[in-house]
Amino acid sequence: MDDFLLLGQTLAFTDNPLRCPWADCVRTERHGGLRVTGGIITALGPAEVLRAAHPALPVVDLGAALILPGFVDAHAHYPQTAMIASWGKRLIDWLDTYTFPEELRFADPDYAARSAARYFDLTLSHGTTTVCSYATVHPASVEAYFVEARRRGLRALAGKTCMDRNAPEGLRDTPQTAYDDSKRLLERWHGVDRLSYVITPRFSPTSSRDQLAALGALYAEHPDCLMQTHISEQTDEIAWVAELFPEARDYLDTYEAAGLLGPTGLFGHAIHLTARERDRLAEVGAALVHCPTSNSFIGSGLFDMAGLASRCPVGLATDTGGGSSFSMLRTMAAAYEIAQLRGMALHPAQLLWLATAGSAEALRLGHRIGRLAVGMEADLVALDLASTPAIAQRAAEAEDLWEAVFPTIMMGDDRAVAGVWVAGARVS
Repeated sequence: MDDFLLLGQTLAFTDNPLRCPWADCVRTERHGGLRVTGGIITALGPAEVLRAAHPALPVVDLGAALILPGFVDAHAHYPQTAMIASWGKRLIDWLDTYTFPEELRFADPDYAARSAARYFDLTLSHGTTTVCSYATVHPASVEAYFVEARRRGLRALAGKTCMDRNAPEGLRDTPQTAYDDSKRLLERWHGVDRLSYVITPRFSPTSSRDQLAALGALYAEHPDCLMQTHISEQTDEIAWVAELFPEARDYLDTYEAAGLLGPTGLFGHAIHLTARERDRLAEVGAALVHCPTSNSFIGSGLFDMAGLASRCPVGLATDTGGGSSFSMLRTMAAAYEIAQLRGMALHPAQLLWLATAGSAEALRLGHRIGRLAVGMEADLVALDLASTPAIAQRAAEAEDLWEAVFPTIMMGDDRAVAGVWVAGARVS
């Protein structure tokens, strides 16, 4: 259907509930809906008003299901799909033991294509309609991701992961090939349909100063592109960076010196930031991405949501396969638990913001996806708020929408996904 009404409970953000009282930032409709025309939301409001205004349109009535923007995963590693939930160790050992051997397999374009298809099957089944992913050093891994995303009509972001040291030979490039491959892929894919290229140094320990500078030059040439990397995930990683870059003031300075700090920067983890790093990130308007299941799974630490979300755009991410789930519901639950350990009780409205509009804003796509509003792209997920007996019995006692949705955030999985739409077309 190219023009139809989608009815159910609706939740629409008007502002960021991490920066203003949550009750002032959201509108809900117990019997609401929206009109979708040509893949765009063209009307939003009470169900009876929509029905009366458009009596001839087909209607998809989801009953009590909650209609939300499709989830937006702001930091993932699709090549790690096959080795998700690999037994622990610290970050560097985990990369050497599991990640790098798996990423070596992406030299095979057929393997990359199969992995991309499997990955999008999994993310869509969990209600995620946009992902910003790292690929591998192999250009074929980027091609496979974008080909598959384009085939499905997805809004998707990715970049070739660049490394020229402290990695296996088959995963290393050079400063020049990192620049050349990234530029070619950027020119091939950036802005095609719903796709965006992201300049992607993995992190400072695996890139020489020359490689970081080469990617900084590319970033300067294409300021409309995002730049994604990792920062301050673990304390031993920070110590390693200090050894490798003794001239740097701190971890962030290794990127800034190379021209990789800017308003379209996307920094994953950001757990152990110094005061100077916090101030500088806020000053330039760079975004941070919270990866709670990964941070707990690998033992990295506790993200400071209260201290950072008021200063920088913050997105939410699975960080698969360091993260232990493809589900943004599970990721929201982990974000709640980590915030509790930091003395902050995130409200359900704040959690849903992080998984939708917050991540979209971090990716500089808040004008296109992440909210239910007229003119936004119709990437949508509907949640069954009684998807399991345990959730249903708790939701039955709820006195408002927030009490009804919170059990699904904390205990829900793919069984809670009642429907997924990509650009207005139902895919699940």
